[in-house]
Amino acid sequence: MRTKIAACITLAFLFSCKDGGVVEPAQTESAEKGIVYEEYSGEEPTTPEETELYKPVPPKVNPTGNNGVPSDAIVLFDGTSLDQWMMARDSSEVVWHLNEDGSMTVKDKTGDIMTKAQFGDVQLHLEWRSPAEIQGAGQSRANSGVFLQGLYEIQVLDNNDNDTYVNGQVASIYKQHIPLAMASVPSGEWNSYDIIYHAPEFNEAGVKIRSGTMTVLHNGILVQDHAEIKGTTPYIGWPKNPPHGKGPIRLQDHGDNSRVSFRNIWVREL
Repeated sequence: MRTKIAACITLAFLFSCKDGGVVEPAQTESAEKGIVYEEYSGEEPTTPEETELYKPVPPKVNPTGNNGVPSDAIVLFDGTSLDQWMMARDSSEVVWHLNEDGSMTVKDKTGDIMTKAQFGDVQLHLEWRSPAEIQGAGQSRANSGVFLQGLYEIQVLDNNDNDTYVNGQVASIYKQHIPLAMASVPSGEWNSYDIIYHAPEFNEAGVKIRSGTMTVLHNGILVQDHAEIKGTTPYIGWPKNPPHGKGPIRLQDHGDNSRVSFRNIWVREL
């Protein structure tokens, strides 16, 4: 029991969140000792009470909430309307297909859609499906993408018996990070993405001082492990780092009859 308590206390100190969570401890680094945590320096505690914390108390979240959505999540798409979204090109009403089964499908060559709301650090859940009827090959088969802050893409693609460049395959951070595994379900079945995203930070001069990161679970399988975002994810050219604040979540119309569908999209702000 003491070991478990000690482990929990250590984790409480090591991890932090920006909105009301545990405060990240101050730390220094020396060549002799490595990282030193100031709150663990000084005289060694002699009783368990000296290392027990009772504040701040974490907020309670119902993990199943309403229809399986966490109680503190913002629902972006539940299958009933596209009111949370707009066309990326001109902020007009979405023209993608709203389906009777509670999903939406890309309408070819109409353009990307994006959320009306702007986000920074988030936990994002969504589900997507490629068509069961196979059309196209390589990057032209069920190609779409999920862009965090409108700039950084996690690839959506049907890679079942369909090879392509690996830093552009399904669940890649496009042109930057190859996924750790290919975890797709059969074509025509629903995939899930669960993404933990931390936005990059910029100083007052617009210079990036901390890279963003993504952790991605594809159908429950870890495929991106706290991967550093090196900049934007263009089709041609190097990543760029324009300064920015919060941004929309964007879903891609690749423009080649991708017929990708989405459902059950929600987000938790971190």
